[in-house]
Amino acid sequence: MASVHPPIAATSPIAGSAVHQRRLREVWRSAGWPCQDLVEAELLAAGLLERVRQPSGHETLRVTDAGVAALAGTLQRNRTRRDAHEALVERVAREMARAGRIAWRGLSLRARVGEGEAGAWVMAMPDVFSIRHTTVEDYLEPVAHEIKVARADLLSDLRHPHKRHAYLALASQCWYVLKAGIGSADEVPPECGVLLAHPGALEVARPAPRRALR
Repeated sequence: MASVHPPIAATSPIAGSAVHQRRLREVWRSAGWPCQDLVEAELLAAGLLERVRQPSGHETLRVTDAGVAALAGTLQRNRTRRDAHEALVERVAREMARAGRIAWRGLSLRARVGEGEAGAWVMAMPDVFSIRHTTVEDYLEPVAHEIKVARADLLSDLRHPHKRHAYLALASQCWYVLKAGIGSADEVPPECGVLLAHPGALEVARPAPRRALR
């Protein structure tokens, strides 16, 4: 018989936590075997999970209706954020094309990061990568644009500089394009330029330093 919990809204603070959302998804996709850790305890206390006693006598976990609503809400938010991200990526790529450049979206490139034995090849996927329309290598001026439409995504990116270092190894300029309101140029490392995306225009908040690159 399922245990009874008081109804708690899917907007409970832990419902939006990445750790708790991950555990909810794991239980939803599995047979519901309990881990009996603190994450599970918090989900049970919040009414997002419930314990179910099986005929054999052992207990499993089940995602409650409130837990399902929390999962669905997160899915919808992620879809909305992804749509906004893709729209801004398309906008930047079109601006590069209008400037006479050849632009790619979601291109996978190998970049050498670090020097000597400490160096390593890593995969880099800039949201927009563009070059000048020329056959002369010295004139290509490759540029990488990283698009951010959510502050949490921006802060996470800034805490992990390996992606930025890969872009700098591939491009003579690296730009962060921020949806207006989610951050400022002062938060982005000085080796990168910053564009602020307003509804009607892309504003240069700080130019990207140009470096010679072949």
